[in-house]
Amino acid sequence: QVQLVESGGGSVQAGGSLRLSCAASGRAFSSYVMGWYRQAPGKQREVVATITSGGSTGYADSVKGRFTISRDNAKNTVYLQMNSLKSEDTAVYYCAARSIVRATYDYWGQGTQVTVSS
Repeated sequence: QVQLVESGGGSVQAGGSLRLSCAASGRAFSSYVMGWYRQAPGKQREVVATITSGGSTGYADSVKGRFTISRDNAKNTVYLQMNSLKSEDTAVYYCAARSIVRATYDYWGQGTQVTVSS
């Protein structure tokens, strides 16, 4: 079992920055693929960024060049640095984890709210 706890959400003006953190329990963290998802009101949950155990990253087109995902395996933590925030980035952000042999994410955090005002 893996437990994920997000932190770092809040309210910020457009153009500002926030850094989200996701602390994971369990000894197998370094082997997991980690992802950040978000869900805006009235919209489906969408992937924002992913990072493999080896550090390979992927981003949604809407956040490329503005967001950076990273991980610290020694701290069992994954981060999402969000710069140049826009009002359309307003959403609940979720951290997720999956085994490399799984196609779907098995573990989810409770979410953290990010609100960007213009």
